[in-house]
Amino acid sequence: MKAEPFTRAVSAASPAETAERPERNRPVTIRLHNTLRGQKEVFVPHDPQRVTMYVCGPTVYNFVHIGNARPVVVFDVLYRLLSRHYPQVVYARNITDIDDKINAAAQAAGEPIRVLAERFAAAYREDMAALHALPPGVEPWATDHVPQIVALAQRLIERGHAYVAEGHVLFHVPSLPGYGKLSGRRRDEMIAGARVEVAPFKRDPADFVLWKPSTAEQPGWDSPWGVGRPGWHIECTAMIHAHLGRSIDIHGGGQDLIFPHHENEIAQGEGAYGGEYCRYWIHNGYVTVDGEKMSKSLGNFHTVRDLLQRYPGEVIRYALLAGHYRKPLDFSLGALDQARAALDRLYGSLSPYGDRPRRVTGARARDIEAALADDLNTPHALARLHETAAALRKCTDPAEQEQLLETLRDGAELLGLLQQSPSQWRQHTGEAGDAPSVERIEALIAARSAARAARDFTRADALRHELIALGVGIEDGAAGTTWHRLAVQATE
Repeated sequence: MKAEPFTRAVSAASPAETAERPERNRPVTIRLHNTLRGQKEVFVPHDPQRVTMYVCGPTVYNFVHIGNARPVVVFDVLYRLLSRHYPQVVYARNITDIDDKINAAAQAAGEPIRVLAERFAAAYREDMAALHALPPGVEPWATDHVPQIVALAQRLIERGHAYVAEGHVLFHVPSLPGYGKLSGRRRDEMIAGARVEVAPFKRDPADFVLWKPSTAEQPGWDSPWGVGRPGWHIECTAMIHAHLGRSIDIHGGGQDLIFPHHENEIAQGEGAYGGEYCRYWIHNGYVTVDGEKMSKSLGNFHTVRDLLQRYPGEVIRYALLAGHYRKPLDFSLGALDQARAALDRLYGSLSPYGDRPRRVTGARARDIEAALADDLNTPHALARLHETAAALRKCTDPAEQEQLLETLRDGAELLGLLQQSPSQWRQHTGEAGDAPSVERIEALIAARSAARAARDFTRADALRHELIALGVGIEDGAAGTTWHRLAVQATE
């Protein structure tokens, strides 16, 4: 049974919220590193009333790994930032469900391709929601856009950029003089980098497939060139044209997609309609694990689903934001322990104020917003978030406390953090492994407070040392004592 494409519209702030806070929709100067020109540029959308952003989504044949999660979290932060300053942000993230890996996985599992794809797409949504990523406004599936793919291939043939050969439709790379402008590769590098088969029916070794014939065992659709299926690159271009338009503002994805995938998207889009296919190309860096490339053979391959069995999703999100998105990120369990300790400290700053809901006071985390507007500098934004939390812990003036509290929550919202109440956080993180329970920690803190009140400082110091031995740090502030779990230090 064919599933309907997921097209739910979502914004980072509801219309009611933006009506109460009109200044949040006032555009700020946002600078993003544009891969196309190799420099940081001021973001100027084609239409300030409708910003368009497309991010390459997963190929749904298995659970996604931590490298797949990085672009989701990175572009979720960008989506949140843009949604504050533009009245409409149309964010699309696709599902690739036409792929040879899916065919092989479905055959091995003995089930229909669509059944396998829907199962892993659902798992992907669950895992990304656990990382506090907002769902995209549009989630197009490749199988739902085969007619648009066929029409795009036909248009490229008509415009002299593609040709038919032995049941294949191929894009003729020499027909587009600007090919290679995104990656900046030389022609010989392109051919080697694409890892394409130099088939005898190709007019040029760099030509790539738009449509290919299917065997009886492979999924296929009718087309003017016979029963077949699309190539990978044309799927994204067709879905972008269907949902966002012929030219979009932002296209995002991992650095590994620059060539050939995104290079070929530009060729298809500009070959079919001319003009500029995309104004800003944003790419995140690679994820390594303990300094090595992630690989199943090395035993350092982490799926998000497996990690969620050991760590809350917010911890994984924090670890992914701890490094600048354009730089390589070395991921490790130690980094997750440090992220959990950092979140413990942030939630500890909120603990004295209970679980009361947010109040619309007009307080804004302008320093955090400024850091994100400067090419999504999340490490700087996290530092500012901790500075605000530290100021809150030391503050004694009730009015100032209220402002700092709301500033902290406002900045955390931009980063997709501190979305739970402190008690929920304690409940989710307090029983992991051999860690002491929340009840035991709070009982020791209460005993220490009683000892200090009785001026029994020897007893109070002993209780502090007991807490440290349990992996718990404490801090005395104007609003009381807060605590956080200490990061586990890696050992040789």
